Amino acid sequence: MRFPLALSFLTAALFLAACSAGSVPAPDSGVFLHRRHTPPFPPRARHRVTGTDVSRARAGGWQRISAGVPWVDGPSTELLMTDGTVLVQDYCTSNWHRLTPDQNGNYTTGTWSKIAAMPSNYGPLYFASAVLPNGYVMVNGGEYNGSGCASAETNLGALYDPFTNTWTAVSPPSGWSSIGDAQSVVLANGTYMLGNCCYDYQALLTGGSSGWTQTGPGNGKGDANSEEGWTLLPNGNVLVVNVDAAPYSQVYNPNTNEWTSAGKLPVNIVTGAEIGPQTLRPNETVFVAGATGANVVYNVKRGTWSQTASFPVVSGQQLDVADGPSALLPNGNVMIPASPGLYNAPSYYYLFNGSQLTSIAAPPNAPNDSTYNTRLLLLPTGQVMETDGSTDIEMYSGNKGSGKWAPSISTAPSTVYGGNTYTVAGMGFNGVSQANMYGDDAQQASNYPLVRIVNDTTAHVFYCRTHGTSSMGVNAGVSVSTSFDVPSGIESGPATLVVVANGISSQPVAITVASSPHRKR
Repeated sequence: MRFPLALSFLTAALFLAACSAGSVPAPDSGVFLHRRHTPPFPPRARHRVTGTDVSRARAGGWQRISAGVPWVDGPSTELLMTDGTVLVQDYCTSNWHRLTPDQNGNYTTGTWSKIAAMPSNYGPLYFASAVLPNGYVMVNGGEYNGSGCASAETNLGALYDPFTNTWTAVSPPSGWSSIGDAQSVVLANGTYMLGNCCYDYQALLTGGSSGWTQTGPGNGKGDANSEEGWTLLPNGNVLVVNVDAAPYSQVYNPNTNEWTSAGKLPVNIVTGAEIGPQTLRPNETVFVAGATGANVVYNVKRGTWSQTASFPVVSGQQLDVADGPSALLPNGNVMIPASPGLYNAPSYYYLFNGSQLTSIAAPPNAPNDSTYNTRLLLLPTGQVMETDGSTDIEMYSGNKGSGKWAPSISTAPSTVYGGNTYTVAGMGFNGVSQANMYGDDAQQASNYPLVRIVNDTTAHVFYCRTHGTSSMGVNAGVSVSTSFDVPSGIESGPATLVVVANGISSQPVAITVASSPHRKR
């Protein structure tokens, strides 16, 4: 979507003057009207997927996930739950489906089941979403809503309780007539921050589904939130590359509730009011992919920007990421698709290692995909799940490696009983990054710990639902604790327990799963 051109020039001029003066201008709290919308459906399929396409993908590390789900419009946003399952929305409907890994922890041969439906008037596309510290799922807004993907900029919302398998309608912040294709982030202290698509202010929610606290106008945000992505930094601040005020950037400090300048980018990466994902890497740099083909890197410690490798020109067309996903692999590389121009197919896949982009095999349907209709989700196995609106859901298992930033356990129970709740503590439980990035249309952050127990005799895998995580910061260097619920049907006997973050497991801790009835108090 796009805003009035004159307003864009005015905002950029204000930013230029403010940055030269060492400050960010006071925000304009007026309405920012949309002129362009991201298409509600994938590009028209013009390529018949061939055996060669499939073979190339399989040789490059892609596997098809077994399905059998009766999708209405197609699989879209995926969310990793704290019990190791994956929720996938059937876009523009109120339907969500759950993928549960098999007894060996394999997602490609896992089981699909339908969860409870959202409120009947709510079936969004391009919306804000987050898994909260208590394990609940928050969904707000939607550029489109309901059957046929009607244009909406809706202010509806819903909260999913995984313990009771129920959705509850969520009222918008006071005075918000629209939320639309908003962005969101769970701050290090567990507060959920939501951005309004069409204005320059945000709202904070510390718990439950009510009690919003609006921030701004007046806290320094220099442009509307629309089309921007929010990256959580190790110091707890949030980085944004401004779209309407390109080529400038800002950081949000939760302690002061202020947005301040993060500097001017060395090259413009915004076009058509679109931009690519912002991915924090383990070395505390943020890779920001551009809609122009150019890309930049932000050095968090130095507070400086630099230009990095650009996407190539393929068949005479400049590749870029004008709305699109990325996933941080366990080895620190960023996996990202690129496609030509705005909303066009085909997609090509790349790995960014900090300085170079390397081409890798794409999933079979990539010839029919643009970046905007694709979603990527890093799983606790280190694999990446891909959806594109088609019924072909794929899993990438290549280039996994092993990172040096695995979580470490300091305290854990030596004996557990099925049906009981315990606490585990240690370092690195939130990983080094939100891991899965997109921007305003989809947030799939998974910077929270998972607990996995493996039976020594059968090698069967059991995920324990985590909740009450003490911190949601990334790469913060602080001890984190979380509660975990041991499944009531878990196998008894000697076992190992690990904590997983960003697809990387801690060293295992030997435990015993006791079989006698016991209730912890």
